[in-house]
Amino acid sequence: MVVIVDTVSATPLRPRHPEKVNRPDALSPPKPDWIRVRAPTSRGYADTRAIVKENGLVTVCEEAGCPNIGECWDKKHATFMIMGDTCTRACAFCNVKTGMPGTLDTREPEHVAEATFKLGLAHIVVTSVDRDDLADGGAEHFAKTIRAIRARCPTTTIEVLTPDFLRKEGALETVVAAKPDVFNHNLETVPSRYLTVRPGARYFHSVRLLQTVKEIDPAIFTKSGIMVGLGEERHEVSQVMDDLRSADVDFLTIGQYLQPTRKHHAVIRYVTPDEFAGYEKVAYTKGFLMVSASPLTRSSHHAGDDFAKLRAARAAKSR
Repeated sequence: MVVIVDTVSATPLRPRHPEKVNRPDALSPPKPDWIRVRAPTSRGYADTRAIVKENGLVTVCEEAGCPNIGECWDKKHATFMIMGDTCTRACAFCNVKTGMPGTLDTREPEHVAEATFKLGLAHIVVTSVDRDDLADGGAEHFAKTIRAIRARCPTTTIEVLTPDFLRKEGALETVVAAKPDVFNHNLETVPSRYLTVRPGARYFHSVRLLQTVKEIDPAIFTKSGIMVGLGEERHEVSQVMDDLRSADVDFLTIGQYLQPTRKHHAVIRYVTPDEFAGYEKVAYTKGFLMVSASPLTRSSHHAGDDFAKLRAARAAKSR
């Protein structure tokens, strides 16, 4: 028997991360037991997936390969990723597709609002790819999405997880003016790891971004997160906490970095649950209203429950 493979007429598949194709494989140590999760199979997961697909939406849960997708989608909690599925940056840790994105879908804000309504979400998290190709970095699209959710689901609280809007004058102000309940922007890692982990960003710009949100509107909760296991030192994590508190950030998340493919940055080590508990204790002593630190902590994991605790913590502090 002869097998003929047509390599001429078939359209070759574009690599998900073309900038990483020729990199040598980066090998991570085997995953410990505490980091393993089961594949999603529940009815709730299937229902959430159907609602996402019928509205033509993208979720960071899928694109970033989040380990908590089964748990969250079973409860009909999804984090929508607006402005397409292709990012203009190529961070060493991220599994989101890289390249030149397409044009914005002008109906996307209404589709996100409709999916929020169908899922019955009391708290919604909206994030995006980086859109350095847009004059405002997609800030107005964020604002339109916030307003559309408010119109369709007036009681739903809204959390945005934004890019850094680097060199996008007035972009941050546009998003803040739309009054999300929570403004999240992740630092991702400690300053010493930026050149290898997050080369397109600037650490102190990101800290200043969060500080500016509070200067514009002190009522908005601010939030940021980092990954550990990328080669950072414990004292560097402590310094990040101090920098965020100097910017009056309310909520800190710390989770274990997991390598999406062998072409991405390797896991240098798996941080133990006891170490995460130690980070959480230290962060609370530094004055954060809310801290979530565990191997599987992610920015939007348990976001609704955490927002209720965050609001209660602020109320208790103001008494």
